[in-house]
Amino acid sequence: QVQLVESGGGLVQTGGSLRLSCAASGSIARSNAVGWYRQAPGKQREFVARITSGGNTVYADSVKGRFTIFRDNAKNTVYLQMFRLNPEDTAVYYCNWGIPTAQAMLISGSWGQGTQVTVSS
Repeated sequence: QVQLVESGGGLVQTGGSLRLSCAASGSIARSNAVGWYRQAPGKQREFVARITSGGNTVYADSVKGRFTIFRDNAKNTVYLQMFRLNPEDTAVYYCNWGIPTAQAMLISGSWGQGTQVTVSS
């Protein structure tokens, strides 16, 4: 099964930027999408963004206009570029793969360790 590994998290001040990476150990079927999710302390994991093999993207309303998801097929990696970060973005960020839907995706893979993003005020 395809394994995804997240990296790129860290501590940043409000208004700052970070780029997260999601590296796949194998090939993901072209019918599937790769997405980013996050889980803040005491809250449920929530959808952030996803991208299909054809480049179709969907974002959660809370990050629309600030985050960009894109992929480098040559590197088998999906990225999440985050701008104008605020303390509400503090969470562990995870990537996964699955069947794309109109507003998110149906998870097919296993959850990894995630990468911590902390935004200080």
